[in-house]
Amino acid sequence: MSEGKPAFVLVHGYWHNSGCWSEVVPRLQARGFEVATLDLPGAGVNAKLPASFLKRPLDPAAFAVEPSPNAAVTQEQRTQAVIDLIRSLGRPVVLVGHSMGGATISDVVEAAPESIAAVVYLTAFLLAPGAPPISVITHETMAAAIVPSLFAADPAVVGALRIDPRSADPDYRARLKDCFYGDVSDEVVAEIAPTLHCDEPMSTALRPSAVTAARFGRVPRHYIRCTEDHAITLAGQNHMLALADSALGGETIVHTLQASHSPFLSQPDELTDLLASVAG
Repeated sequence: MSEGKPAFVLVHGYWHNSGCWSEVVPRLQARGFEVATLDLPGAGVNAKLPASFLKRPLDPAAFAVEPSPNAAVTQEQRTQAVIDLIRSLGRPVVLVGHSMGGATISDVVEAAPESIAAVVYLTAFLLAPGAPPISVITHETMAAAIVPSLFAADPAVVGALRIDPRSADPDYRARLKDCFYGDVSDEVVAEIAPTLHCDEPMSTALRPSAVTAARFGRVPRHYIRCTEDHAITLAGQNHMLALADSALGGETIVHTLQASHSPFLSQPDELTDLLASVAG
């Protein structure tokens, strides 16, 4: 890997894990970049699963009320895990966050701007100072988002945003695909969906963004819009961009893909081209 190039750190979003980057990592490496990924606390190998989720056929009533064993995971833990990874690389990084990974990378940039060459939001939560993710999730620009229709429990009851990625219900499976993987082949979706975890701690959706113009605002920021995204609508993406630029000053550099929520699977070549251009 070239010592003169920044490394990439890729951060997944809600319900996903580091495996979502499997098509992008080797493409970036082939261009001479060092690439690091991780399973955030509470995700992937670190996810704690409710017992009712593991019993099939699913008992929907039990699944709807069992408290989440993942509820205690905090945004601070996730932020620190990424900071630790970046520091282990010993060089500036291009920090990329997908979906709710945006909330994590924003906090990382605020905490360690000197370590970040550029930050990239891949159809992700780019939040204005003091804004919690829930303020975007419930905004009118997100009215067409499919994610809420996937919730299998009241977050106030279980302490988590809970979905069922292993559902056997054809209608539910179709909605999950349309939400996250609209332009991904059925074969790939059949492989990746069962690897998702079911619970994301509600506290991470309620935590206000800690970014400031003085620290976060000094790092070049990029946003990759996905026009066919049914998890974070295009209107929602544009809404976040407008609020962030107004509050932080400067202007986010915007790129656009005609893709669903998961271009790392459906358009890995195009996404790699964009990321490599950001790294220069």
